[in-house]
Amino acid sequence: MANPGGKRRLKEAMAGYAFMSPVILILGCFLLLPILYAIFLSLHKVNLLGHVSYKFTGTANFERMIDDPRLWIALRNTAKYALIVVPCQTFLALVLAAILNMKLRFRNFFRVAYYLPTVTSSAVLVLIFMWIYNRNGLLNYLLEAVGLPTYNWLGDPTVALFGIMIMNIWSTAPLFMVIYLAALQDIPDSLYEAAEIDGANAWQKFWRITVPQLQPVTFYVLVMGIIGTFQLFDQSYIFSGGSGGPNNATLTMVLLIYQYAFKNMDMGYASALAFMLAVVIMLITLVQRLIFKEDKAN
Repeated sequence: MANPGGKRRLKEAMAGYAFMSPVILILGCFLLLPILYAIFLSLHKVNLLGHVSYKFTGTANFERMIDDPRLWIALRNTAKYALIVVPCQTFLALVLAAILNMKLRFRNFFRVAYYLPTVTSSAVLVLIFMWIYNRNGLLNYLLEAVGLPTYNWLGDPTVALFGIMIMNIWSTAPLFMVIYLAALQDIPDSLYEAAEIDGANAWQKFWRITVPQLQPVTFYVLVMGIIGTFQLFDQSYIFSGGSGGPNNATLTMVLLIYQYAFKNMDMGYASALAFMLAVVIMLITLVQRLIFKEDKAN
């Protein structure tokens, strides 16, 4: 005899999957299949010119990374960029959010004004900062006006990457500021009132109440910041004209992947690099998660 309960559960499951099918199809076509295809490409030598062909090479593309000097330069630049930009933008976002959470005059105006760089096109921001850093740009004009020597900011390998860092800190911190600002609204005023009764000053309230209460948000901001910095491409591409110069100073991992894929037409090796970058980002995220869990437990 058929089980009526089992039939009902089967119908409910089929109805649920029917409702989810559009999302499953979209994610499958535009997320899962590209990932699988990239893994497939990373194990092959691909010829895209003329007759498309695939030659299985196993782990040759991954072994090739060890002897690729430009890969290590790109990794060093990207790691250096992330180590400086992520803490700076996180700290600046937290400070701005704490200030704009106070009862200030024209508070809403400053919130909108600080957020404007985030909604500005990345390409436009790069062009503005290139004009500022140019030999005849605003920065050298101001230096010359006060009697200081001018500098070739875009042509010096020692400072070119720092120019991109400053631009990104200025343009991304407001986005995380809004996230922190929303989280600050949820901290109960009673915690601060109790701390005041106990004699806590402003710094103690910030360090002992605000920062711990914002820990989940800080974890999110750090993870998104690291993912964003490791995916740096457009700013570096426009600054260097796609070369990663001067002298590979602005060469990043994603720009290197682009060069191998679309300039050298070495799609197999580029896919292997992309897969390696994804693994690095996942490992860093897992380490952050473990650190934050340990801090929470303590």
